Amino acid sequence: MRKVLIAFDSTQQALRAETLLEFLGIDLDTRPTPKAITAGCALSIDFPMDDFPLVQETFKREHVEIKGFYYEKNGQYISFEGEK
Repeated sequence: MRKVLIAFDSTQQALRAETLLEFLGIDLDTRPTPKAITAGCALSIDFPMDDFPLVQETFKREHVEIKGFYYEKNGQYISFEGEK
């Protein structure tokens, strides 16, 4: 199953996002931000790609600030567009 990784610029936004996603019942994993991704926060969240539309909609509605959405391919993290 492909996963989406969310990187953040602040720990506050990462923790806020974690709370929102847990409330929605999304299966998530909070983990260190990969070194390949430059972000202001050491925490990232990954979740199943199938939940991306709900996450994107929720972040837009709740004004969650993120660095970006990424997926891993061949050991590299690739940014993809999503409403920030």
